[in-house]
Amino acid sequence: MREFWPPADAAQADYERLRAAVLAGAPAADAAAVRFARGGLAALVARPGADSDPVFVAILRGASRPAWTPHADPRLEALAAGYVLLLADADEESIKQAEEVAR
Repeated sequence: MREFWPPADAAQADYERLRAAVLAGAPAADAAAVRFARGGLAALVARPGADSDPVFVAILRGASRPAWTPHADPRLEALAAGYVLLLADADEESIKQAEEVAR
C-alpha cells in the first residue's frame, strides 16, 4: 500500500502503524497497541506518541501523634472546632434568610 502523504501527527502515525500491522496479519504488541486496545482511537488521540504509560510514585509519610491521654483528645477538639465553624456559618445564613423573608 502506498502512502499519499506521510502522517503529520503522532496520533495518526500510531494509527497508521497499527493499521499496517493488522493488514499484514501480524498485530503489533507495542504501547500504542495496548492504548488502542484499552481506550480505542480516543486513547491514541489523547496521548499521541506516548511510549509507555506514566509512572506514578507515591510516598507515604507518617505524622507524629501526641501521646494518648484519657483527659484530652486533640482529634475531638479538632472535630468540635469544625462543627463550631459550620454551625456559626449556618447561623449567619439562617439570620440572612430570615431577614430577607421579613422584607
